[in-house]
Amino acid sequence: MLELPETGYLRLKQIIGDPKATPPIPAIIPVSKSSWYAGVKAGIYPKSCKLSLRTSAWTVESIRTLIEELSK
Repeated sequence: MLELPETGYLRLKQIIGDPKATPPIPAIIPVSKSSWYAGVKAGIYPKSCKLSLRTSAWTVESIRTLIEELSK
């Protein structure tokens, strides 16, 4: 499994992965982009934090909590 930093933010490609990137980014949560946003809307996945007008990210803490909940 990918090592997550202690604190900070993760962008969407760091969460769902990007096999076309150089080097490829492995997925932490292997879902599509549309499934991720549908899950956020449904309350399954955490809401994002707006870092700027066009930049959203998720806190590492919220992703760790999500991983723990999904592993149960």
